[in-house]
Amino acid sequence: MSPAAPTRETEWPTLAMLALTYAVFAAGTLLWPVSGLLAIVLTALAIAQYSSLQHEVLHGHPFRNQMLNDALVFPALTVFVPYLRFKDTHLQHHYDPNLTDPYDDPESNYMDPRVWERTSRPVQRLLRLNNTLLGRILLGPAIGTWFFSGPDIARMRAGERRILQSWLLHALGFVPVLIWLWGFTDMPVWAWIVAAYIGYGLLKIRTYLEHRAHEAFRARTVIIEDKGPLSLLFLNNNLHVVHHCHPALPWYRLPALYAQKADHYRRRNESYVYAGYGEIFRQFLFKAKDPVPHPVWPVRKSDRNDADPV
Repeated sequence: MSPAAPTRETEWPTLAMLALTYAVFAAGTLLWPVSGLLAIVLTALAIAQYSSLQHEVLHGHPFRNQMLNDALVFPALTVFVPYLRFKDTHLQHHYDPNLTDPYDDPESNYMDPRVWERTSRPVQRLLRLNNTLLGRILLGPAIGTWFFSGPDIARMRAGERRILQSWLLHALGFVPVLIWLWGFTDMPVWAWIVAAYIGYGLLKIRTYLEHRAHEAFRARTVIIEDKGPLSLLFLNNNLHVVHHCHPALPWYRLPALYAQKADHYRRRNESYVYAGYGEIFRQFLFKAKDPVPHPVWPVRKSDRNDADPV
């Protein structure tokens, strides 16, 4: 079987991780009478892990049947981003020639330099702060939600049914979570929302430098050779160039493939590599890695044929 080919067997490690994540979420919410702080932290970790699992699911795991896969992550534990919108925008993001494009890559953190120049100075300062790792963790969930939901609201008003469907399903996904919270736990809804915000902030550690502005699209995706708790929380998506080359490969197979072909992936992304998240925290916790305006915007679409076959 080719590494890029979808797996045909049921992926038991993914199912086991999903079951464990639901159990940790339940345990976190049930701990509220014992310790509110511990309850929020544990629930936040479960929500971050759940988001990583949603990422697995939208790529066709763990079953062949995608409707069944989607049903596994129907409860809206993550609060802020509808799963179906995450699915649609993320699959659009996987067109590598558009990576970092402020218009065509839904996950880009760069702005068109012309738009940047027209942006007010207070907003520019806020976005510069958001480009530090600490800013991305603390402010990123709020800024990301604002920039994501605002256009969605406008598009729903304009009659885009797919987006409306996504948000309606998301609202329905709150129902099982609220039944659980109100019927079986003492955790208040506000504490769940705080936990979701923290979980979203944890995910910002992963997405902080996943992609860089570069003339060659094959060199825009990072490798972080981390094997610690954050790697597990992100389901090995720190080996991000491997995932982009083989999006149908399940998370638990990425490390072995990278170990076999590390030199190939390093050549492919022109050594856009970090040893681990500790190195990233030391370099960028208080310092922005990138500017907000796209630094190579004039050549962003000049590399459509810059392919590097896997």
